[in-house]
Amino acid sequence: MQWKALALTFLVKHGLSQSLPMMRFGCSQLVVDRLDPLVNPGSIPSPHLHQIVGGNSFNASMDPLTHDLPTESTCTSCTFSEDFSNYWTAVLYFRARNGTFKRVPQFESEGLKANGGITVYYIPSYDSRSTVTAFKPGFRMLVGDASLRTPGTARKVCHRCMPASGDNSNLNCASPDTQTLPTGFCVGGIRSVITFPTCWDGKNTDSVDHMSHVAYPSSGASDTSVGASGTCPDSHPVKIPQVMFEVMWDTRPFNDKDLWPEDGSQPFVWSTGDKDGYSQHGDYVFGWEGDSLQRAMNARCNGDVCSELKVQSPEEAMKCTKPAVVKENIDGWLTEIPGMAVVT
Repeated sequence: MQWKALALTFLVKHGLSQSLPMMRFGCSQLVVDRLDPLVNPGSIPSPHLHQIVGGNSFNASMDPLTHDLPTESTCTSCTFSEDFSNYWTAVLYFRARNGTFKRVPQFESEGLKANGGITVYYIPSYDSRSTVTAFKPGFRMLVGDASLRTPGTARKVCHRCMPASGDNSNLNCASPDTQTLPTGFCVGGIRSVITFPTCWDGKNTDSVDHMSHVAYPSSGASDTSVGASGTCPDSHPVKIPQVMFEVMWDTRPFNDKDLWPEDGSQPFVWSTGDKDGYSQHGDYVFGWEGDSLQRAMNARCNGDVCSELKVQSPEEAMKCTKPAVVKENIDGWLTEIPGMAVVT
């Protein structure tokens, strides 16, 4: 399985002999809506469309001082029933030759059963002697930039054109992954990966830009490493679990040369209005119940089964949905992407 190959590749890179534990589980679609409580709190609608998974207390505001996800949620679309966190990304659209747009659905990652959504990874330090501190209530963070239209520093946000049989060369944002969207037919769909920092300042559960309170390791880890490896900078000395999103976009129904632009140019567009791919981003709001995530990290839980955590069936997770707040047409063939009159 390709996700096991990810762990193996990492071990070889670091000369380790033991298996790298990583929690990997599916979170089915909760809702697709034009809300963003992190960047645009209280705005209805937010500037662009997101796909959201996790606890069903998700809303436009989610004030960290008053909104407690575990107590206000009645269900979660994720495998682990104590995880009421919310995870969201931009939405991918296909632009046909006639200029109309169609939302690209997601499909489940290898070995998992879910209704689209996001595959979520929590990866502790590869060194069993290292302590990884789970997130605190109110913790939130962001990776990527919805306004980005040129190559940027978001090296941890990438895309891969997947082959039909999966892809075992599963390094984190390493070749053949690119910041840009693939330019040709992808027989296995397009995978996007978003990898969050592993170092925390130990004080702030958020920051003005939702990024400054966390950092990537300053040494001992390359751009393609996964897990809470490397040395944290003095400004951010606390090691936290590495959160990673894996999203499989089912672009296969659009692999029709009669639909693509006549010049063969890349036809996919993010819901931000970005046709190149630079603006994909991921948002995270922590919502694990009690000390459940810390227990899982201490136990080095692996995959989607953990003796420290309560697990619900994929069927139960799929039942956890909520209606969109912003009432607008997001499917069908559209003349424009919701909120995006201009594609840039």
